[in-house]
Amino acid sequence: MPTTDELKSRIEAALPDSTAEVEDWTGGGDHFRATVVSPAFAGLSRIQQHRLVYDVFGAEIGGAIHALSLTTKVPEHS
Repeated sequence: MPTTDELKSRIEAALPDSTAEVEDWTGGGDHFRATVVSPAFAGLSRIQQHRLVYDVFGAEIGGAIHALSLTTKVPEHS
């Protein structure tokens, strides 16, 4: 069963310069909520952004990771 730290590490490794915050949504270890901020999302639709993150986990979505709710954002420049 994946942990929130494992999910965070995998997202950040797959999407360079990204930051991810992951929480166990239900406490059962299989429903997660994540907020991912990545420059890789620039110019992509929300669906394309989410697909980039879901592709990190492949067949685990719907399996070991029963659900992954996403919020994706492009970093703000200051």
